[in-house]
Amino acid sequence: MTEKDSVLWNRRSVLRHAAGVSAGAITTALLGLDSASAEAGTVYVNSWGGLWTDAEKVSFYEPFTKATGIRVQPVIPLSFAKLKAEVQSRNYQFDVTNLSVSDFLRATKEGLIDPIDWSVIQKDKLFPGAVFRDLGLLGNVGGTALVYRTDKYQDGPKSWADFWDVKKFPGNRAMWREPIRVVVFATLADGVPIDKVYPIDLDRAFRKLDEIKPHIRVWYQEGNQAMQLIRDGEVDMIMLWNSRVPELIKNKIPVDVVWNGAYHANTVWGVAKGAPNAKFGWQFAEFTTYAPGQAEFARLLSYAPSNPESYNMLEPDVAKWLVGYKDNGKHAIWGNPDWEVANIDRLEERFNDWLSK
Repeated sequence: MTEKDSVLWNRRSVLRHAAGVSAGAITTALLGLDSASAEAGTVYVNSWGGLWTDAEKVSFYEPFTKATGIRVQPVIPLSFAKLKAEVQSRNYQFDVTNLSVSDFLRATKEGLIDPIDWSVIQKDKLFPGAVFRDLGLLGNVGGTALVYRTDKYQDGPKSWADFWDVKKFPGNRAMWREPIRVVVFATLADGVPIDKVYPIDLDRAFRKLDEIKPHIRVWYQEGNQAMQLIRDGEVDMIMLWNSRVPELIKNKIPVDVVWNGAYHANTVWGVAKGAPNAKFGWQFAEFTTYAPGQAEFARLLSYAPSNPESYNMLEPDVAKWLVGYKDNGKHAIWGNPDWEVANIDRLEERFNDWLSK
């Protein structure tokens, strides 16, 4: 199966699933609204595109429109830079965005996000802990982990130290060109306990990276490239989002995920500062916190819900791939957004300089 065929197959699967979803059944009762009585309008949502947006359509866009009458228009791709540009220029392409927790904090510090509109958000509809520092609402939870081909290693790697061990585990490797996670994994590989990783000793991390650099076949930047690398056997181990593993297995690629040392982080929904449809934006953001929609999104893309009630709605064969299921997160590391925001500029500069040498 080619990359194009794989994407089409998965997208058709999402759309077929959508045909069986009753949007009204999922959401009208939650909101206490019906589309006939709701206020018509459009909210513009910044989204990643591809399968991500297809899954959002099924889980959030269509049910939200059914419940409120408000149309949802995705704006692709999702980008911190796009948010900053539109707020500074006041030329708005979208109203609401769903950033990583670190980028969200960065955006609030730069005045790019409106404060939560409590005249719109219904607190009694939110799950406990849904509000992130009174700044935004929690979205899904994503994980980045070590993934390896089981046809290469019968007794596979168990940690990032094993990823670095090229004698015990010979083979080609690939890493995501994303400096935060890379230095986190280098620190873990050097023997630092999970609870001692932050604040990261960058000198130590880069010394460890010097060891693995000659063995990294590809520093990838896009998800499709990463999938192709592991699917085609060009690499035997890869730093990859755990949400991609079910897709690979569904396509009969022999892989497994190492939860030990996986990096976990939330996304956060917020409304762009000065957005013209801010009211609709906050209605939509609140809607994405509801358990049925988060459960449906997890079924389609294996990104974990932040709403714990969603797990009661998920089948075991779906939940087992999620970062919040049973022991999957027991030996994982959660990102430290405050340290990351404070250090991202100097880290990116140092990382890019290191890669170029």
